[in-house]
Amino acid sequence: MDCSSPFGSGPCTRVLFIGNSYTAVNDLPTMFANLAGAGGQRVETGMAAPGGWTLANHASSSDTLGKIKSTNWNYVVIQEQSEIPSIQLYRTQDMYPAARNLVRDIRNIGATPVFFETWAHRDGLPENGMQNYESMQFQIDNGYLGIAQELNVTLAPVGFAWLMVRRQSPQLDLWQADGSHPTEQGTYLAACVFYSVIFKKSPEGLTFTAQQPVETAQLLQKIAAETVLNVP
Repeated sequence: MDCSSPFGSGPCTRVLFIGNSYTAVNDLPTMFANLAGAGGQRVETGMAAPGGWTLANHASSSDTLGKIKSTNWNYVVIQEQSEIPSIQLYRTQDMYPAARNLVRDIRNIGATPVFFETWAHRDGLPENGMQNYESMQFQIDNGYLGIAQELNVTLAPVGFAWLMVRRQSPQLDLWQADGSHPTEQGTYLAACVFYSVIFKKSPEGLTFTAQQPVETAQLLQKIAAETVLNVP
């Protein structure tokens, strides 16, 4: 989606999403753009998200660097592979060096980097000592918070919002059958979090629901706002 769309007025906000299938499944950039349009925002989105890619793949990719340099992006969202942030050895050796390089490249073009803190697997990662979802989520949070604090980068707490939904409304299906990738509800929650992070506004009341039941969309909007904006 680009800024020639009929939605909204005023300045255009350009957002590039860098990641893998967690970003590409259900087309998170377009879902975010549609949500933003419902909020009267003009946006342009782009995506570099080959399946299975890590931040190390992106940091060494001329295609990704070309995408970063292709437009005057306002924000560039960075999403690591699903397991690496939860494992201290991998995030120290692989995620953090790549993140430092990508953040440097993003800042060099005058854009603001944003870390996309992802959700844990539904069944955790038992082979690495994380026996359930919440224990893996705790480690993912630590992984993203560590590098976000080091580099002074904004964090989009999608994983934390996911945890809040699981605790408050466990009947919602945020994961696909593989226990890893998001359903449309999961992607909609992520879009709501990014709306709150980028525009510093609550998505509550926006009419775009991504074909979710209105009451479900309203719940996800509310939890996203509470997670990002700390509203009561």
